[in-house]
Amino acid sequence: MSKESTSRTRVGKYEVGRVLGEGTFAKVRLAKNLETGQQVAIKVFDKHKILKDQLTQQIKREISTMKLIKHPNVVQLYEILASKTKVYIVLEYVTGGELFNKIAYKGRLKEDEARKYVQQLINAVDYCHSRGVYHRDLKPENLLVDGNGNLKISDFGLSALPQHLREDGLLHTTCGTPNYVAPEVIVHKGYDGAKADVWSCGIILFVLLGGYLPFDDSNLLSLYKKIHKAELRFPLCFSSGARKLISMMLNPDPQLRITIPEILEDSWFKANYRPPKFAEIMDIDVEDVAAVFSGSLDCLVTEDEQRPGRPAFFNAFKLISLSKGLNLSGLFEKKEDKQHELHFTSTHPAPEIISKIEEVAKPLGFNVWRQNYKMRLHGLKAGRKGHLSIASEIFEVAPSLFVVELRKAAGDTLEYHNFYENFTKGIKDIVWKREEEAEL
Repeated sequence: MSKESTSRTRVGKYEVGRVLGEGTFAKVRLAKNLETGQQVAIKVFDKHKILKDQLTQQIKREISTMKLIKHPNVVQLYEILASKTKVYIVLEYVTGGELFNKIAYKGRLKEDEARKYVQQLINAVDYCHSRGVYHRDLKPENLLVDGNGNLKISDFGLSALPQHLREDGLLHTTCGTPNYVAPEVIVHKGYDGAKADVWSCGIILFVLLGGYLPFDDSNLLSLYKKIHKAELRFPLCFSSGARKLISMMLNPDPQLRITIPEILEDSWFKANYRPPKFAEIMDIDVEDVAAVFSGSLDCLVTEDEQRPGRPAFFNAFKLISLSKGLNLSGLFEKKEDKQHELHFTSTHPAPEIISKIEEVAKPLGFNVWRQNYKMRLHGLKAGRKGHLSIASEIFEVAPSLFVVELRKAAGDTLEYHNFYENFTKGIKDIVWKREEEAEL
C-alpha cells in the first residue's frame, strides 16, 4: 500500500478530501463518489459532541427537513451515513460559493441579476412552505451559487416543521440572524413562519440591489428598534418597481405584509420569470434518520493514518480538486477567486513555512497556536462576529514541495478578506513561482 493511499479516509463509497468549511458543531469536507466520480460535500458531525451538547433533535430535524425538500434551488441531500463515532450527511457540492461573496466583491448587483436570484429564492421558499418547512435563517451567507449561476438554499439547521407549531398555530422560538429577522419574531408573541421568511427575502433583495443592509446598528437593542419602525431609505439606483415590492415585503405588520402568491404576481418580480421544471418526489422516507443515531446503520469507515513528525500527504484527488491546470503555482488563488480559503505552494522546508506564517500573522494582530503541522491564528480583537480565527495546515506534495491551506474557522467574512490581502503580501517570499513569473 502506498503512502498516499494510507493518508486517505474512506466513508462507504466516498473518498473524503479537504475541508470546505468549519462550524461550531460540524466540518464540511469535499469528497468523491468512487463509483461515479461525482464530487459531493460531506457534513461531518461527532456523535459524542452531539450527545454532549444535546443536539440530537436539532440535527435530526435538519436531516429530515432536507429529505423533504427536493427542489432545483435547494442544496440536495443524497444520503446519510454513520460510523460508531460520526454522522455523515452527503450533500450536493455547489462550486460557486456564497451569494454573499458576490455582494462583497461587486458592492451591489445589477437589477436583472438580483431579480433572477430573488425569483429562484422565492420559488424555492414557496416550495419549502408547501412542504411545511420554514427556513428561519435566510441570508446571503446561506445562499450558494452553482457553476451555472443558479441559486441554492443551504443550512436548514434552524428550520421548523409543522410539529413545531404550538396550539395557536404559530412558532415561538426566537432564532435567525438579527439583521434579517422579522420584527414579530423578536417580540416573543408567536409568529407565522411563512411571513417571517418573506421578510428575510425582502432584506436579501434590498442587500442585493443596494450592497448594504436596510437596518443595521452595532447595538442590538438599537437595531431591533430600527427593525420595528421599518423606515426604509432607498438609494436612487433602485427602480420604482423594486422599491414598491421591497416596501411590501418589509411591512412591519405581518398581517399586511405581501404573501408569496402575491409576490409571484408582482409586475417587477415577473419580468423574465422562468419557474423551474422538476419532478416532485411525493414519497419521502425519513426512517433512516433515527437509524443514524441508534447505531443500526452499517457503514465502512477507514480512518486517516497519521505520519508522525511529517506533514500529511496532499493526495492526488485533493490536488486535482484545487488546481486550475497542471501548474501547481495555480494553487495561489487570484484575488477574484478567493472565498473562505487560501492555498499556496512553497519549496521552503515546512518548519520555515511555519515560522514565516507566525512572523506575518503576529503583526496583523493574531495569536498563533501550533500542533505539529497544524496552526490556529486567533485574532486578538473582537470584530463584527466575534474574534476572527484562521485554521492552517501544511501538506506534503513531494519531498521538496508543500501546499499550505488556510481557511476561515470563525469570524466575519469581510474581516477575513482584509486579512487575506495583508497576509498574502507578507508571505510572497516563500510562495513558489514558475521561472517566467520570477523573472517579471
